[in-house]
Amino acid sequence: MNQLSFFSAETVPPEVSDLDGLLAGHGQIVAAADRARVSAVVDARWRAEAIAEMIEDAGLVAEITRSDEGNLLVRTGSVPELAVLAVRWTRGAVKAVPDGWVPGARALRAWALVSGRAENDGDRFVLGLDPHAPDTHPVLAQSLMRAGIAPTLFGTRGASPGLRIVGHRRLLRLVESIGDPPPGADAEAAWPRV
Repeated sequence: MNQLSFFSAETVPPEVSDLDGLLAGHGQIVAAADRARVSAVVDARWRAEAIAEMIEDAGLVAEITRSDEGNLLVRTGSVPELAVLAVRWTRGAVKAVPDGWVPGARALRAWALVSGRAENDGDRFVLGLDPHAPDTHPVLAQSLMRAGIAPTLFGTRGASPGLRIVGHRRLLRLVESIGDPPPGADAEAAWPRV
């Protein structure tokens, strides 16, 4: 186990705003009247279970199910507590990053859970971006810089855009923020290492 930073995701109390990290990745938010629902399709059971745990830690009910295409889907109920997130993360019907957003430790952890992946035997780490929301990509790169982690934006014209984090100091800052991986070899293999 790594030594925890004072601002690690494991030391910060959970809040509904932690789910911002899901939206920084490919998570979606749908609002109706004074309610909203956050959901994310994920590629592994460990991701779904860890995200569901974060949702429940924030005081909401989580559900793990399958999308219409048969992929794992983790989501909240449609609840008033998420209406503020919907207002902050949308402009009209389009996903948009809130002005001046800086991801906190738990939001970074949610982002890593929904779309993070280690590359090059863990020497690099990618926080995935939503390919359907290209206008968010440069803004999220700036948001990550404001959090003290300078990324490289790549793949903006492809199906798997992301923010690549390279270098010992940057990876250390990320790991100190997001904490240890969820249990299991698959989660550990996907997590950044320093």
